[in-house]
Amino acid sequence: MEPIISFKDFSFTYRTQKNPTLHDINLSIYPGEKVLIVGPSGSGKSTLAHLINGLVPFAYEGKYTGSYSIGGKDPKELGIFGLSNIVGTVLQDTDGQFVGLTVGEDVAFSLENNLISQDEMNKKVNSVCEDVDILPLLSHSPNELSGGQKQRVSMAGVLVSDVDVLLFDEPLANLDPATGKRTIELIDRLNKERKITCLIIEHRIEDALHRDVDRIILIDEGTIKADLSTNEMLSSDLLIKSGIREPLYISAIKHAGLSVTKELGPSNVDTMDLSSFSDKLKEFYSAKAPKVQRTYGEEILNVSDLSFSYDEKSEVLSDINFSIYKGEMLSVVGKNGAGKSTLFSIVCGFLTPTKGLITFNGDDLTKYSIKERGDKIGFVMQNPNHMISKPFVMEEVALGLSVRGVSEEQIKLRCEEVLKICELWPYRNWPINALSYGMKKRVTIASILTMNPEILILDEPTAGQDLARYTEIMEFLKKLNLEQGITIIMITHDMHLMLEYTKRAIVLSDGHIIADKTPAQILTDSAITDKAYLKTTSLHNLALRLGFEDTIAFANRFIQYEEDRKNA
Repeated sequence: MEPIISFKDFSFTYRTQKNPTLHDINLSIYPGEKVLIVGPSGSGKSTLAHLINGLVPFAYEGKYTGSYSIGGKDPKELGIFGLSNIVGTVLQDTDGQFVGLTVGEDVAFSLENNLISQDEMNKKVNSVCEDVDILPLLSHSPNELSGGQKQRVSMAGVLVSDVDVLLFDEPLANLDPATGKRTIELIDRLNKERKITCLIIEHRIEDALHRDVDRIILIDEGTIKADLSTNEMLSSDLLIKSGIREPLYISAIKHAGLSVTKELGPSNVDTMDLSSFSDKLKEFYSAKAPKVQRTYGEEILNVSDLSFSYDEKSEVLSDINFSIYKGEMLSVVGKNGAGKSTLFSIVCGFLTPTKGLITFNGDDLTKYSIKERGDKIGFVMQNPNHMISKPFVMEEVALGLSVRGVSEEQIKLRCEEVLKICELWPYRNWPINALSYGMKKRVTIASILTMNPEILILDEPTAGQDLARYTEIMEFLKKLNLEQGITIIMITHDMHLMLEYTKRAIVLSDGHIIADKTPAQILTDSAITDKAYLKTTSLHNLALRLGFEDTIAFANRFIQYEEDRKNA
């Protein structure tokens, strides 16, 4: 069988760079395969993807040595339009992919360009939208949708064409765990039923492996470090060495001093052979797990009887009541569209509640303007493109201080400090459009941190970040919380973040708070996770297989071990 994608002795250098971004690439992907591509930020994953879909070299110029082919043809001969008929791409930054005023128009765009008849177009659009569960959204504007809904619209837009290859760039980055799970199931079904070749680039490797893949390709420092089966990859130390988070259950087994081999079938916690070290795992985790204590300072933020509606017909939020205390670091979780981002947009003054009261240090927040609230409460949006307004990194990070009349000397000192903390100092003079999505995210965080807010609200702070950047940002936020006493609220779909860094989580579902507990309590309670579109952690599944009755204690013991190891 001839490969559908082939690279031979391939190296690529961007026009503005001296050294190659990719070098010595030899890779063959065959029709019908499903391949997971992993690697740290800056490893060359995106460049490889852009070569496959034609953005390189047709949009981003450069030169290459060696050879490559897509669909058995030379990409130079195909051009970017010809490549788009072979490879369909779902981008991580979905806003950059929309062209229609409505969902229906956007999904039908390629069909209109190909002069498909109206009847056939309607059938295809309805069929693919039903497949990805967005049929009721056809008349909606893409800008009205949640991050997860936008992702599914992008999927529909490429699925509607009869492409041979589907390329997914971080498909889980903006999805709640349960929706992400369904996305992986959808990709798996498309791969099996339509025999479509599927390439998945993803940092959330445990979630991406919800369904089996044929191979995992590890890219680091511009070269392919490994091309292995899932069992071979998970039984090696290659992921950790490249700064990639391995599945939690694999880490839990290794913490007990046990070796994971490919013969044990480590690709799935539910089927993995645990018989050879079940007793040792029980012994290691039998130590009494520390009880997670809630220690609160004074109340800093209170929300009472809050409700909100966009159209006065159906409430997005209803009867919301909670308090946040000084020095807390907590997570807010729930499915896409549950009202998480809307709630904190109200807190920041971007939206006005239908009813209810919000107080900050006992004062009614309605007496403060949005700018005045911004001095007290910093909000980092999920999509960095919704925050960025300046062309260069330093200008964007300095903007908040500039409009507040801070001296040039103080602006320079503060921006330098924050940019170094966020690992952006080398890029201070770069145009923001030249940055990756993950780096844009760090720019927005840096721009808020310069103003020293009392409360910092972050919407998906680690989306699209590799383990090194994730750890760096989270450890910085933790230090900020512990040493400066800044209260930090994180809206997140990352269950590991929730477990590792917060001792309290508020769960929203359909506009209501359904739980306010410790992360371990939430992620071991299927009633809560099912309703909120979360996902029980693989630690919970491992504990059940080991026969632990108290899965919460098992999760807490693991979390404590991770923290002790990090602080050692």
